[in-house]
Amino acid sequence: MNIVKDILLYSEDDPLFFTRFYFWGFFAVLLVFYSVLYKKNLLRNAYLFIMSLFFYYKSGGYFFTLLIFSTIADYTLGQLIYAARTNIRKKLFVATSVVINLGLLAYFKYTYFFTDIINHTFQTNFEVVNYLARWTNDLTGSSFSISKIILPVGISFYTFQTISYTVDVYREKLKPVRNIIDFGFYVSFFPQLVAGPIVRAAEFIPQLYQKFRLTVQEFGHAIFLILNGLIKKMLISDYISINFVDRVFESPLSFTGFENLMAVYGYSIQIYCDFSGYTDIAIGVALLLGFKLPINFNSPYKAINITDFWRRWHISLSSWLRDYLYIPLGGNKKGKARMHVNLMITMLLGGLWHGANMRFVIWGGLHGIGLVIHKLWAKMNLSLSKYYTSRSSKNLFYHFISVFTTFHLVTFAWIFFRAKTLDNAFGMIQQIAGNFQFNLIPVMISSYYRIFLLILLGLVIHWLPTSLKERWRGIFIKTNIIIKVIIVVVVIFILYQAKSAEIQPFIYFQF
Repeated sequence: MNIVKDILLYSEDDPLFFTRFYFWGFFAVLLVFYSVLYKKNLLRNAYLFIMSLFFYYKSGGYFFTLLIFSTIADYTLGQLIYAARTNIRKKLFVATSVVINLGLLAYFKYTYFFTDIINHTFQTNFEVVNYLARWTNDLTGSSFSISKIILPVGISFYTFQTISYTVDVYREKLKPVRNIIDFGFYVSFFPQLVAGPIVRAAEFIPQLYQKFRLTVQEFGHAIFLILNGLIKKMLISDYISINFVDRVFESPLSFTGFENLMAVYGYSIQIYCDFSGYTDIAIGVALLLGFKLPINFNSPYKAINITDFWRRWHISLSSWLRDYLYIPLGGNKKGKARMHVNLMITMLLGGLWHGANMRFVIWGGLHGIGLVIHKLWAKMNLSLSKYYTSRSSKNLFYHFISVFTTFHLVTFAWIFFRAKTLDNAFGMIQQIAGNFQFNLIPVMISSYYRIFLLILLGLVIHWLPTSLKERWRGIFIKTNIIIKVIIVVVVIFILYQAKSAEIQPFIYFQF
């Protein structure tokens, strides 16, 4: 009986992750019934909608009711926008969708942030109340705490998805979904539900009505992505995090400047392997079900400037911010000064999207400043850039310096993103700048050599030529199925040996 409860009921201490054995059991059961239903689109979509809701329940508990509310609200508003005969009504309905979605996001994610600002500014003493818990208690007789607001898993991701749907219907980029089941499936599709990539309605909804298709090459690609993602997450990210990075960021003043610097480098590769690892698994799992999700990372630490970095990092978010925030603000069509202001606003809000804390605002602001400086630099040095292009040796040197500089600017900004407090962030910078202790470096390298080698290995693999990585992928895809099975078994064995005692949640689950 307890086993059945463990399988079916949500446990706060045991949420559903890609890195848990339970998930792959869930996915195997899903595939069994999917193999019977996949030819009938409506049944397929309904089945995946139900299973996605169960996945979300196992990941985030009763907040799946909030997901259902958002589904009903935006499906209805999409229909109303499409049917409205006047532009005023269309604007009213799309504005209602934006207000509902951002209102829910603001309540669950930013209530503490804004309450603290108001109390500090006006010397008031407002307290946070969880009205959802209060209403649930009144309706069901439950005893949820009403004094604490818990952030629903994945709310930032599916909120942006539903906003993209209603806005794109308003812009006449797509027609509304035929029925609420199909729309619910789009909103809740489990591979990318809790940590992206953010899927545009215009990209995904047409796939709802297409026949299932999975070629031998796509099957091999999907398995390759899943293994790649698991290795990134469990073998690199988790090991670096547990054994080094978390300890240093927890108490930076207890470590030397060299250790702090290495922890910052470690976090750079940790967050990349963690987040891109999740995305790889999500894309692979979706592909096995016959659906294509957009690419979300493209070797971001190869970027030659901050603009290039945001073309490569969390692509689904950066393109969403561009199309639904930066361009509506005026983009680059209202003069250079306004363009720079729009960039700063976009990045500050992008930072705030990641978390209700000044650390994230500073992180977004640093990237905003970087984008503005790059725009000014590109304009001032256009002729110099052309000159380097004509000299191959200098062009290679310029490329190296550009990548080196961009990587370190991004890495510096990660300090504010990762640190628990601003004091910790500034303490880490202080240690790196003033307490490096060069004489202890050989001892520290000897003590942490496994960690440092893994960090170095992660960065070297990241910086390898794309053509070489594509060759590896191609070789795997072309191998015999028996070879694939052997590789899968070997990888699983290695991951099992390397895994930590406690399963580490994906970093972006908190956003």
